[in-house]
Amino acid sequence: MNTTTRVHPGDALFGAGDLPHALPVCDHYCGVEARMRKSLALQAELGPVFDVTLDCEDGAPIGGEAEHALMAAELAMSRANVHGRVGARVHPVDHPAFEADVATLVGKAGTRLAYLMVPKVRDLADVERACAQIDHETRVHALARAIPVHALIETHGALREVEAIAAHPRIESLSFGLMDFVSAHHGAIPSVGMSAEGQFKHPLVLRAKLAIAAACHGHAKTPSHCVVTEFNDLDAVADAATRAAHDLGYTRMWSIHPNQIQPIVDAFAPSAAEVEHAIEILIAAQDAQWAPIRHRVAGRDSLHDRASFRYFWHVLERAHRTGQPLPAVARERFFAT
Repeated sequence: MNTTTRVHPGDALFGAGDLPHALPVCDHYCGVEARMRKSLALQAELGPVFDVTLDCEDGAPIGGEAEHALMAAELAMSRANVHGRVGARVHPVDHPAFEADVATLVGKAGTRLAYLMVPKVRDLADVERACAQIDHETRVHALARAIPVHALIETHGALREVEAIAAHPRIESLSFGLMDFVSAHHGAIPSVGMSAEGQFKHPLVLRAKLAIAAACHGHAKTPSHCVVTEFNDLDAVADAATRAAHDLGYTRMWSIHPNQIQPIVDAFAPSAAEVEHAIEILIAAQDAQWAPIRHRVAGRDSLHDRASFRYFWHVLERAHRTGQPLPAVARERFFAT
């Protein structure tokens, strides 16, 4: 077949706005300078399979917010940011340091920041205020880009308005803030609801997780799953990540310790068999100009059309995003730049 006639699945299968921006499956948070530098070094080594979020909220000492934001901006602009996948978490919109955080980060590092995370939004109005401030600083500094905005859903008000927040055009991703959400119930959710196991069993926590994931998927945004605090129990981390990905529909998850990164990436990656099957389907579909096909595997025939082609493209794209080895034919057909 003449390769010039091949149509990429992104063009053949999806309309404008149907696909969320493909983000790394792991979002690693760090707030102390030494850990920030170590995280950037690890990202440089492993590749852009995880994002690094420099934390200006919990990481900044009281009274040292301005200096901390400046340090984060300088790291984002440094040579340590090899892959351009470094973001920052600012203070909440009602915190005295919020506007200064945004001014420093956008003014000093706006050309390279992958995103800004806004925590503790209470409603859509908080999201609108945050986006307006970020966009104001973007105009002040004449940046030729809109910095993606992420938000943390961890209050009752934000959960009530999660559909509207996910629909906001400046939002790229929503994360679930487990600890603050549980605390906001004033003891009505027991502490086990914050554990690696309990957070998947308590009905109120599960309800919140599912609402966030559904809202994100409904508006082509990326749902990011909450933390697991048991960072030394890698089996617990892997199990939580697997449940988040397979049972709750999340496509991204937080890490708060370097030990958690690889188990999260592995859990969100498709299996080798899934990748092989997806490649077979997509190559046959592309060769058929995305018309329906019959595919035979293990002696059984199955029929596929654009609906299943979309599914298999998501599998292959996730394999690429998690750094899975792909055969040359798949790289050439689907990921050549």
